[in-house]
Amino acid sequence: MTSQAQAHRNVLPPTTHMGHAHLKVSDLPRALAFYQDLLGLKEEGREGNTVWLAARAGGPVLLVLTAIPGARPKPRGTTGLYHIAIRLPTREALANIFRRLLDARWSFQGFSDHKVSEALYLADPDGNGLELCWDRPADRWPRGNGQILMRTDPLDIEDLLQGATPSPLHPESVIGHVHVHVRDLDEAEAFYHRTLGLDVTLREYPGARFFAAGGYHHHVGTNIWAGQGAPPPPPEAVGLAYMTLVVPDAGHVARLAQQAEAADYLHYRNEQGFLGVDDAGNAVWVTAQDIPENAGRLLKATQTP
Repeated sequence: MTSQAQAHRNVLPPTTHMGHAHLKVSDLPRALAFYQDLLGLKEEGREGNTVWLAARAGGPVLLVLTAIPGARPKPRGTTGLYHIAIRLPTREALANIFRRLLDARWSFQGFSDHKVSEALYLADPDGNGLELCWDRPADRWPRGNGQILMRTDPLDIEDLLQGATPSPLHPESVIGHVHVHVRDLDEAEAFYHRTLGLDVTLREYPGARFFAAGGYHHHVGTNIWAGQGAPPPPPEAVGLAYMTLVVPDAGHVARLAQQAEAADYLHYRNEQGFLGVDDAGNAVWVTAQDIPENAGRLLKATQTP
């Protein structure tokens, strides 16, 4: 490990976590029929063609949805969103939303046991990837060679669904991580690790690299499965506008902003935080106050060169 990498380890304490994710959609009523009526998220605010959604009334906002005029599907072979992971607090809660989705005949893309978690994969009506998951206790996570050894095994669906009762998302659900396509894993490490201070938690997963704060298995996943050197999607495509990384205080925000500016990743800054953009065009809003009212200007900033 280089001295530079060592200098950036453990910059972020365990209280660091993911805040809201902002998604671009093509049809707001259709998106809300999925996120509100089916998943059970609650509307916490609305401004024009943008809606804020939380897992419970008055709770923290998990998702911001903005309908983009003339939006089109995200092209294959481009960087951008792979999935947003909504983490439920218990296995029972995951089973209950699974049963609700099955009863509604919603299509799934896969089911995985990652040994740190169990996960269901699906997409919203625009094809934006979602993962619904719960975490096993951290003392049961497989570890070795200084890494958290996540893997992808088949999920025992029958065991998961035993006794499940169809229910909406649990009110204590949160954004666990965001996983994005990048054009190069070393470039991703330069941004998420050396600039934003997230630790590298796993290097040995084929075509992917994972990053987290405070010993978590991953807050950000990156992969090159869309192709080494893949281009970014066009601004009018549906997908991820930005993810939010919530750090403990303004001092952390200022220090990370300085690092982002020095490395030429700083894209926008205001009194609450800054927007950093990786080499693949994925945007991260870094803040100590997760205020989704910033969503409109942040979306505009992501679409400004």
